[in-house]
Amino acid sequence: MRTRLTEAFGIRHPIVCAPMGLVTGGRLAAAVSAAGGLGIIGGGYAGTLGGEPDLHAELAHVQGQTFGVGFITWALARAPRALDAVLPHRPACVFLSFGDPLPFAERIRRAGARLVCQAQNLAHIDAALTAGAAAIVAQGAEAGGHGAKRATLPFVPEAADYLAKRSPATLLLAAGGIADGRGLAAALMLGADGVVVGTRFWASAEALTPRAATERGILATGDDTVRTTAIDALRGVPWPDEFSFRVVRNKLTDQWSEREAEAQAARGSLAEAYAAARDRQDFDTVAIVAGECVGLVHDRPSAASIVRGMVEQAEALLRRGATLDLA
Repeated sequence: MRTRLTEAFGIRHPIVCAPMGLVTGGRLAAAVSAAGGLGIIGGGYAGTLGGEPDLHAELAHVQGQTFGVGFITWALARAPRALDAVLPHRPACVFLSFGDPLPFAERIRRAGARLVCQAQNLAHIDAALTAGAAAIVAQGAEAGGHGAKRATLPFVPEAADYLAKRSPATLLLAAGGIADGRGLAAALMLGADGVVVGTRFWASAEALTPRAATERGILATGDDTVRTTAIDALRGVPWPDEFSFRVVRNKLTDQWSEREAEAQAARGSLAEAYAAARDRQDFDTVAIVAGECVGLVHDRPSAASIVRGMVEQAEALLRRGATLDLA
């Protein structure tokens, strides 16, 4: 499947593995890249959260592959040396989300990497263009993990039109709710050059996701997810107010997801208990991070089989669409 994305990065398929913190390690990124997509290691909170994988160890898995590294931008601003440690490994791109990319843009370009910026609204796209982003990821609220309010289906084509007028050379990727070939085909029809896939790769054989979390996710539907700011408040992680967190419901979300103001007032009160629950894999407390498309996830196959299945299904759908009689 040739698009502007595949041509720009020299990959075979327009599928990017989301840089999910604590999930997209080097093995998963390498597997996606080897299968013809683009794997992006999740640098997450740039080592500021605690319990994150060792980034140097994860980078060892992707040597010889085309790969990228992603960071939570506001966290990277607190630990900028994490970027300095990554750039000598010559990533094809650095993927920044949830904050102003401008302070890092020139360093990324000087290292020979492309800047990829995730955006949740048009103002974020403007900030990315100011920073000289080579690609914009239009992320809808259906996505797992952190995000904002716009929905994927209307946001992606609006972003495509916006870029066509302001920066037509900038690539556009779609994210949020894309888990199979139907989502890939739809994103291409909406004007995207490719897709960023999170939840489907979250439940892959190579992911760092604990098996107990995956098993709960496989039993869930999209109806079982919730978006809330309460979890971040209770665990004391300083997320900007505009971003909330989509996870699969558990006992903690049942208790707190609708009590966001109270959670803010109790900020950090569960930090120690939450960390201890993560250590013992207590998913009644710890967030199971997945998007609405978790209802399309029924197994934990290899990343290569996920890529292959998405491409085959999308190609079949696009060929079928091309033969429809519209008279």
